[in-house]
Amino acid sequence: MAEIRKAVSEDVPFIVEIISAATAYFRSRGIDQWQRGYPNAESVRKDIADGTGYVLVENGEVTGTCCISFDTDPNYAVIENGNWLNDEPYGVIHRIALRPDRKGKHLADQFILQAHKMAEERRIKNLRADTHADNHSMQRLLERNGFVPCGRVYVGEHEPRIAYQKKC
Repeated sequence: MAEIRKAVSEDVPFIVEIISAATAYFRSRGIDQWQRGYPNAESVRKDIADGTGYVLVENGEVTGTCCISFDTDPNYAVIENGNWLNDEPYGVIHRIALRPDRKGKHLADQFILQAHKMAEERRIKNLRADTHADNHSMQRLLERNGFVPCGRVYVGEHEPRIAYQKKC
């Protein structure tokens, strides 16, 4: 049985391993996402300290990771080639990654469900996310879970991302 829980400092090596595998996967497919040293152990520790880091645990093993935040994302202040669905408060889902042997089983959907549950508890009716234009698996995950593409935002060093939003 799989469960989502807040990440703790003991999870850092497992999360970093999952992120490293995802980075290698992107590189092998020519996807220029996570290829500049981020995310890394420092960003994982920050997520944990901020209370925004989550892990998917199956049979006692960390098999997935995600950041869920309800802070305003400064990268979402400007959107090009479209518009957000609204300007209401929102939660943000970032950095979903699964251990390679857990891919293709729709387990990442559980992070979306967790974010939705957390939004409901806060009476927030919107979730946002972004992904690289070549990251088709993340686009499918988001669209399968009711997110719609809204335009383009920029992250990091002016790196374009497809912006998504879902009304809960």
